[in-house]
Amino acid sequence: MSDSGKAPEPPRYRRPAALFFEPPAEQPDEEHFFALESIAEPGELLDRATELAVAFQAAADRSVEFQAIAAARLADPKRFDRVPASAVAERAGWTEDYALKMIEFGRELLRRRP
Repeated sequence: MSDSGKAPEPPRYRRPAALFFEPPAEQPDEEHFFALESIAEPGELLDRATELAVAFQAAADRSVEFQAIAAARLADPKRFDRVPASAVAERAGWTEDYALKMIEFGRELLRRRP
């Protein structure tokens, strides 16, 4: 490795540019919910809102199934690191009785899987 004998130059710092205007204040965005607020025709609004409600309900139902499967896997007696139903309940914010029902539901769903 050769030394050129020159000391490295210190970095030059630039002063920030002066502002000649005031930045615009943050404007709160209007709430936009899947553009439903922009639909004026009531029939069209009802149709679109119903589509969304059905889609969200289907997503919620599917999420509950995944919760049940996860609960069943966590409480699986074959796992060395299984957790009791009380721990599953605490983690999910359920009562212990509900956790037991979800664990059983999850086991049923796992049995039905190919």
